[in-house]
Amino acid sequence: MEIFSLENSIALLTLTSLEIVLGIDNIVFIAIVASRLGPDRRETARLIGLSVAIITRLLLLLTLSFLASLTDPMFAFAGREFSGRDLILIAGGVFLIYKATKEIHEKTEHKESELELAGGAKTVSMKGVVLQIVLIDIIFSLDSVITAVGMTNNLPVMAAAVVLAVVVMLVFSGKIVDFIEANPTVKMLALSFLLMIGFVLVLDGCGHHIEKGYIYFAMAFSLVVEMLNLRAARNNDTNRP
Repeated sequence: MEIFSLENSIALLTLTSLEIVLGIDNIVFIAIVASRLGPDRRETARLIGLSVAIITRLLLLLTLSFLASLTDPMFAFAGREFSGRDLILIAGGVFLIYKATKEIHEKTEHKESELELAGGAKTVSMKGVVLQIVLIDIIFSLDSVITAVGMTNNLPVMAAAVVLAVVVMLVFSGKIVDFIEANPTVKMLALSFLLMIGFVLVLDGCGHHIEKGYIYFAMAFSLVVEMLNLRAARNNDTNRP
């Protein structure tokens, strides 16, 4: 088949790897939002969220003409033209900033979370959690699909890369979610990542593009430092008489 030609195979491997990297922020968001549910429903929310991610990305790929129209200017403000894509990125960035700031405020002020105020994790609405995941999936899917379109014009390759990337995310996201939930300091770091990604989305929507490679490097460096802190803390606990 044509999709298995050398050129398409290289494109598929490259694009799948890139889609996996671009999906990291999506997994972090799902981990934070799903943690508001009880353990028995957390897995369901995660699976629904990533399933919606596949559907959203494939639907966007099937509407490439609509996707292209999102980059056309809609109006101008303060000497800057804004497109549909810009507005979506800004809205998504503001939502992430609000969500991350709200969560950080609750934790740093030692206030009762929504779970405790409501009487326990099981009272949190599954519908509300899934709705938040779906909304942010649309934002991240837009970024992901635009990247795919920019790398190749072969629709089957793009679709295969998107599906493979989300399958990989499905396999490993459970462990990531559990790890974030089990380590409060890592959860705070994840919230900081979401805050930073929100600012980047807003800046991108306003015409100030920042290469995500810099963002992911900063995230990886911070995570390595935190892993060293956790290991040092465990060693201290072990050696303590």
